[in-house]
Amino acid sequence: MTANAVKIRKIVSVPLLGESPKGGWSSEIRPEDSVHTLVAVHTDAGITGYGSAFTNGGLVAAALKVLEPVFANENALEPERVTEALHQNTFWMGRGGTLTHAISAIDIALWDILGKVTGQPVGRLLGGTYRRRVQPYCSLLMEQPDQMRAVVAKYRARGFRAFKIGWGPFGRAQDAKLDEAIVQAAREAAGPEAKLFVDAGASDAYWPHGLKWALRTADMLDAYGIGWFEEAVKPDAIDDFCELRRRSPVPIAGGEVLTRRQSFMPWLQRGAFDIVQPDVTKVGGISEQRRIAWMAYDFGVKYIGHGWNTALGVAADLQLAAAMPDTDLVEFIGGSPYVDGILERPFALDAEGNLEIPALPGLGVALDRDKLARYTPDPAPLFAA
Repeated sequence: MTANAVKIRKIVSVPLLGESPKGGWSSEIRPEDSVHTLVAVHTDAGITGYGSAFTNGGLVAAALKVLEPVFANENALEPERVTEALHQNTFWMGRGGTLTHAISAIDIALWDILGKVTGQPVGRLLGGTYRRRVQPYCSLLMEQPDQMRAVVAKYRARGFRAFKIGWGPFGRAQDAKLDEAIVQAAREAAGPEAKLFVDAGASDAYWPHGLKWALRTADMLDAYGIGWFEEAVKPDAIDDFCELRRRSPVPIAGGEVLTRRQSFMPWLQRGAFDIVQPDVTKVGGISEQRRIAWMAYDFGVKYIGHGWNTALGVAADLQLAAAMPDTDLVEFIGGSPYVDGILERPFALDAEGNLEIPALPGLGVALDRDKLARYTPDPAPLFAA
């Protein structure tokens, strides 16, 4: 199917709630809390695209009302132009906040539409296909050592060969021996050949540590073959990140709380990261994620997207992994119903612990209306063209 213009008829959203997984935050998520929202862009051609925002459902619904005068009747086949218009016309109303998160979902959905209309996977539309499968790292919360060992072993038995452990008691208990015991337990369960990453989660409220803690901890992590140390200092402490990267024996990762490409520029220019981790459901969508990823590439910084979100976020990250030359990992939350439980065909690991990147048009995945009914009061708006 080809067309010069496919007009946006309406954009709707539904919250995901009821089984929200723990985040390890000091102010913990409850199952009934809404922190992820799905968005559908309906068009006059009867084609619908889907996206996801890392934001409360009520905030996304409010954002869509603000954005509607800009997106109404726009051409859904021009995602970068349309979403840039949304950014440009709302700078003064909350640049980088809820509006940017909502625009992220819209942008993902517009790329989904463009792929469906052209019959191409989004990754190819982004410029090419560097790979057809990619390794997911199983993203798990930190636990007490015995439980940490059991949890990692459980997901290793399911076929994962890369893991990230984060948040929970690590750092927050202010007990260096406990921190090391947790990492040691995870390494023992993962095995010596598995990839293992550590996320301190210093964007949590009132993070108690600074640069010196991060430096001491980086030395400890090096002894366990940790692939990167993520969010090791407070998210605005750019000087500390730069010094930590300079002195740490372990690669330094971060950037998940930054939004829009402009925010990433000083961090890349100053050499704050070895691995940059924008979140496609927050940063401005696929359009912004691709720009950040290529900018990072030119600075010699690896792009691995932050993906603590939904199955649609994973689908977008898979397409971006296809289109970027050195993106060899995607984040995959272990045991999240919003990843495992909302698609007609759930993601499945192959024998080597990899995920196939969908080659179907658009994002290459389909939401399951009946499954979604468990996690949102009324999924019908997503499917009512």
